[in-house]
Amino acid sequence: MEFMWWFIVAAALGVFEIFTLDLTLLMLAGGALAGGTVMLLNGPILLAVVVACVVASLLLFALRPWLLRSMRKRGVAFVETNSAALVTMHAKALDDVTATGGRVKLRGEVWSARIEEGADVIPEGADVVVVKIDGAMAIVAPAKENTSL
Repeated sequence: MEFMWWFIVAAALGVFEIFTLDLTLLMLAGGALAGGTVMLLNGPILLAVVVACVVASLLLFALRPWLLRSMRKRGVAFVETNSAALVTMHAKALDDVTATGGRVKLRGEVWSARIEEGADVIPEGADVVVVKIDGAMAIVAPAKENTSL
């Protein structure tokens, strides 16, 4: 009867996954299902824990990245967080931004920035758009003027 707790945890993780849509809890639920299966087959609890951890790790680090890539290719919209949410945001150049460095004000914070390779230097005070985040450095390009008006 102890195996039921594993399946209850797996179901709860599956339900919570509906609210996050990040696939992390789903991978942990897969590990819980594997641990529950070991317990269902009268395996020892230690083996069930090890199997659950191994399966969850494999799912997290092998299957989840592949699933996320394939979902993005199909155009599934994700709510980006952390540094990925800063890409395409507009900022203001506080210094001249060159290929080696500069600073921009991005969402009220001062960021180190540089331009993409081969791009022209962005002068101080210019509007820029974040193209990519590379560690703690924003890669920026000049913001396009709105010519549709």
